[in-house]
Amino acid sequence: MDPNPTIKGRGAQINVPNRFFQLSHEMRDDFLEYCAKEGEDADKNKTLYLEVFPKTIVNKVESPDVGMGYSMNMYQGCEHGCIYCYARNTHEFWGYSAGLDFERRILVKKDAPKLLEKFIKRKSWEAHPIVMSGNTDCYQPAEQEFKLTRQCLEIFLKYKHPVSIITKNALILRDLDLLKELSKDNLISVNISITSLSEETRRVLEPRTATIKKRLETVKILSENGIPVNVMMAPIIPSINSHEILSLAKNVSELGALSIGHTIVRLNGAIAEIFTDWIKKTMPERADKVLHQIESCHGGSLNDSRYGTRMRGEGEIAKQINDMVKLAKLKYFRDKQMPTLNTSLHEQYKDGQLKLF
Repeated sequence: MDPNPTIKGRGAQINVPNRFFQLSHEMRDDFLEYCAKEGEDADKNKTLYLEVFPKTIVNKVESPDVGMGYSMNMYQGCEHGCIYCYARNTHEFWGYSAGLDFERRILVKKDAPKLLEKFIKRKSWEAHPIVMSGNTDCYQPAEQEFKLTRQCLEIFLKYKHPVSIITKNALILRDLDLLKELSKDNLISVNISITSLSEETRRVLEPRTATIKKRLETVKILSENGIPVNVMMAPIIPSINSHEILSLAKNVSELGALSIGHTIVRLNGAIAEIFTDWIKKTMPERADKVLHQIESCHGGSLNDSRYGTRMRGEGEIAKQINDMVKLAKLKYFRDKQMPTLNTSLHEQYKDGQLKLF
């Protein structure tokens, strides 16, 4: 038997112990052998949707280098399975592992639209852009079934409230009608995450995301319909996608994107173990090289939680990456700029319709 079987269609290949639990589960060799002899699946690899009941949905973002003031997440956990995802660690707060559980135990907040409406109707609330997907993708596969993102967009439109979206899923085009209505009053901006132009790289890094072709088409369609698009090349991973910065920037600029952003990969908390296990199984010939280069960007560690440096890194490799992004912006986005979202209309529409007096 293969001692390190690959779990197809998933990013993480293990369930690391939850740091808040004293006890942990492990898949023993004798159990795997028993399953093989009996012809049974040791791991059915199924996704479960579990409803949760939060009291609030909009979160104030305290981190000074994230670039957003408020965020909301209709789902916790993400079936996209991006191996590098910083949000994996948050799944431990819900009692699950940051590894496979993050991709297979999706927590669904069915009351999200009602909670959002209640929040933005507060008399004390002054309109400020709220970002959907500050933590997990609002257009992940669960959205096809629950349609919570669409319902929330309808709330934003009803109350003329500014909203920004971060996604790597072409499912956003399903809601093009709402996005176009929001854009008429400059109430919407979209951030499309594209980490590579290589479909092979995409499949191993982000196994259940939209294809690169679909994402590029999404940038083009949104831009053609007057919806401002920023492309996030996040994260940039040395020796995996770091060579693609200029080509990716050129491509998305030609498709209509107004700007690009980037981060350098950081492997905080449980993600370091999950990523290390993954790369040694999927890219064994360059695993050590990639890991050492990531360490060189963060003071010799895979972890980096320092505000101001955690997103951009330090050292020679980080400098080369950051300089290349600067060059890409100068070369392909010199005369482009994302608009500032409109916060002036919401106060007049707090009752769901225009106030005459």
